Amino acid sequence: MSLGAAPLRTRDLMPAGMLFAVCLFSALVLINLGVVIWLSFASGSPGDPALVYTTRNFTEVFTDARTWRVLADTFAFSAVTLIVSLAIGIPAAWLVERTDFSGKTLLFTLMAVGLLIPGFAAAMGWLFMLHPRIGLINQFFMQNFGAGPVFDIASLAGLGWVQGLNLAPLAFIMTAAVFRSMDPTLEEAAQMHGARPWTVFRRVTLPLATPGVVAASIYIFMTGFAAFDVPAIIGWGNRTFTFATYLYLLLNPSDVLPRYGLAAALSTIAMAIAALMSWLYSGMNNRSQRYAVVTGKAYRPRLARLGGRAWMAWLGIGLYFLLSKVMPIALLVWSSLLPFFQLPSARALNAASLRHYYDLPWDLMVRALANTTILAVLTPTIVLAFALAFSWVVLRSRVPWRGAFDFVAFLPHAVPSVVFGVGALLLALFVAPKTIPLYGTIWLLLIVFVVARISYATRMTNAGLAQIHSDLEESAQVSGAGSWTAFRRVSIPLMAPTLLYAWLWIALLTFRELTLAVVMTTSTNITFPVVVWTMWLGGGLAPASAVAVVMLGLMTPMIALYWIFARRRGVLAT
Repeated sequence: MSLGAAPLRTRDLMPAGMLFAVCLFSALVLINLGVVIWLSFASGSPGDPALVYTTRNFTEVFTDARTWRVLADTFAFSAVTLIVSLAIGIPAAWLVERTDFSGKTLLFTLMAVGLLIPGFAAAMGWLFMLHPRIGLINQFFMQNFGAGPVFDIASLAGLGWVQGLNLAPLAFIMTAAVFRSMDPTLEEAAQMHGARPWTVFRRVTLPLATPGVVAASIYIFMTGFAAFDVPAIIGWGNRTFTFATYLYLLLNPSDVLPRYGLAAALSTIAMAIAALMSWLYSGMNNRSQRYAVVTGKAYRPRLARLGGRAWMAWLGIGLYFLLSKVMPIALLVWSSLLPFFQLPSARALNAASLRHYYDLPWDLMVRALANTTILAVLTPTIVLAFALAFSWVVLRSRVPWRGAFDFVAFLPHAVPSVVFGVGALLLALFVAPKTIPLYGTIWLLLIVFVVARISYATRMTNAGLAQIHSDLEESAQVSGAGSWTAFRRVSIPLMAPTLLYAWLWIALLTFRELTLAVVMTTSTNITFPVVVWTMWLGGGLAPASAVAVVMLGLMTPMIALYWIFARRRGVLAT
């Protein structure tokens, strides 16, 4: 008797349970953003009788010359980032999807794995390479030719160059699908009329790929706008601030109390810019029909032959990975072995040792590793559980306005993640410090990490669930299974490869996350990337390099596991 009643209760409770989970998460996202807007108008601390609501924070922000300088520098930095990343990512995507290039699998692998290497590690390596005073190349010119510094990586162009190299794999991944689905008929017609390959690429291929390139451009630009790691590592020393580093300075000043109201007002500016970018993207989508070239009939992708030009492709790819990954990491290792940074020589080799590794604050690092590991395990697990609920409500339920939930899940993708970090910090400090004491705990980081990753997770679960016909679940229910049992025993196993792939990806991104963590970290909930940043900020360049090398070593098995699974799933195959 009880066995017959259980499926009915499960079937009745599942829709309500899924809807409750989605509403709870949506409220968390909206409250987070709402707190930022609320406190941007507050003068004083919530709960203080003297608290008043005013526009003084906005007045102070907009009348401060530093704000305009920071915003101008941030836009310049993001623009250079965008140009560099697209200049590398688009040709690489074209090579893989539209030519007979023989190294496609290798290029896919290097791009996917390269995106997981922490940006601050590459930034540290570039600083050792091109710093005006200690940079290896500048030292070489000064010692051998008596010249002054030839390069200055600490400029806005240098910052954008390094960030662009770091985000080139993202541009590659986002534009590869565009080239993969493009009908080559128009390109062939241009070739028949005598157009050269470069002319065809510039006049036909790129215009047809406009929607995908614009989408990638908006995402990369906003990623650069909110980036913390590269501007902090390279630009902090000469007081070159971008949006994220200036926001961190307001929250962690060295000479005055934290300026929470100003930080909230500044965050609303980022929200407004994000809304503008989303509007522009929506407008492009509305006009996307004019770019539709895949008809579904007579569609036979034809690969361009590189012939004798293949060596140019290999040279370009090799040069990119040498500059973006190999040299920076090699210099990072070199710095960690020396008492002070210097040119490679016999004298330098004699001075090399593992002393910095022995003298590292291992107690702090073990605590940071424990916190980071907990976050790397729990974040993808929780975020995918909520993502499944979102996907089920949006794709399987008949809840009115269910599309609004998908919009809420997309918000953390549109709004810079650092804004959610500021919102969570203000929420923990001023709204719920007594009822829910989250400040200084790892759970505050966990909540924000989950919120920040929900957009990516729902894109994956939406795609996975959309490929599974609802008839399979309905057949299980006809056989006596409840709706939850059918979903758990039918849909989830079929989605297992997608879920595991997404879990590994989110876990790796969580392990290397610095931008969100640095806003909310204290001595009790410190993470591994923040240890690197703290030591670097304190002037210990060589010890910070050693910590970064240790972190890369710890990430290597995780990256290898991701690579193995991605290969088996076909993500890195061509």
